[in-house]
Amino acid sequence: MSWEPDRLDDQEWLTAGDPSGMLPAVASSAAQVRAYHRAAAETDLSSLADDGRPRAVVVAGMGGSGIAGDILGAVCGPGAPLPVTTVRSLRLPGWVGATDLVIAVSCSGGTEETLAVAMEAVRRGCRLLAVGAPGSQLESVARQAGAPFVPVTVGGQPRAAVWALSVPLVVAAARMRLTEASDELFEGVAVRLEDIAHRCRPASESFINPGKSLAMELAETVPMIWGSSPLAAVAAYRWACQLNENAKYPAVWGEIPEAGHNQVMALDGPLATRDIFADESARSLRLVVLRDTEEHPQVARRREVSVRLAEDRGVHVTQVSAEGTHPLERLASLIGLGDYASTYLALGYGIDPTPVGAITELKARIPQ
Repeated sequence: MSWEPDRLDDQEWLTAGDPSGMLPAVASSAAQVRAYHRAAAETDLSSLADDGRPRAVVVAGMGGSGIAGDILGAVCGPGAPLPVTTVRSLRLPGWVGATDLVIAVSCSGGTEETLAVAMEAVRRGCRLLAVGAPGSQLESVARQAGAPFVPVTVGGQPRAAVWALSVPLVVAAARMRLTEASDELFEGVAVRLEDIAHRCRPASESFINPGKSLAMELAETVPMIWGSSPLAAVAAYRWACQLNENAKYPAVWGEIPEAGHNQVMALDGPLATRDIFADESARSLRLVVLRDTEEHPQVARRREVSVRLAEDRGVHVTQVSAEGTHPLERLASLIGLGDYASTYLALGYGIDPTPVGAITELKARIPQ
């Protein structure tokens, strides 16, 4: 599979190379925000507030569903009056009990790990909220427990339904007064995602299309993606996962300042320089910095110095800044662009971005 940048401006190629419609799925992000804001608002979530504030919120989910927990934690932020944590496994932590709220998120409603955690939460007497496919096993667990359930009906891969799965969690958090999230906020997030979709549309040529331009920068490199805040680190993790799944491409992610205590050493490694005399071009490192508008002053200084270190060593650097004021807006601005870039990177390599063959094979090889 070779990288062919001209493919990105070939409309016939983009259509033929994306038979399952990952680009249209990414473009549906704004519609997801609006639709699932309404769906969550129409769901009876009164028990979440009436029972008093929980001791902690634990979000259970895997893959494209699990990122919803990270988004919720970033939206609630460090000032939240309780911890918000994400569990990506088959068991709840030992400390989770009856005073805690467990939110089980599964796009299919049948994810093995999420169902196991949801049932364990019921056995422990935890409060439960479930988000997933209607008529699924997850809905059955929620109904039997008398817990609220938000139905999500989205075709295709769960990673393309990130806003359908995340928005109900933010609505629930607002009901419990863990964050502020007005109707105007969700509309503003939808408008921002619409703007990204317009600028990154397939018909927009590479030199003015930020999604295509970013894909061209990432191509033939090993991206090291750093976030300059906990919120930006969530976006960095999402970028890495999308590069893995959409483009079948390696990527590492980190958060400043922690990345400055380990990953920064890659700037002195074998991928930090390119041999201009080699017969074939080798992949080299690229530092990608996702900047937040709310950075600790010391983190901002570390970010600036890290960029200079990379540039001094000849390592190319890409910087992307979050836009907006509310945490959900800022996340949307970063995640939306990364979703497009990873899809265009796949198409530039001639890879169908939707299938996840290795994941399917892995599951098939595990005895039930």
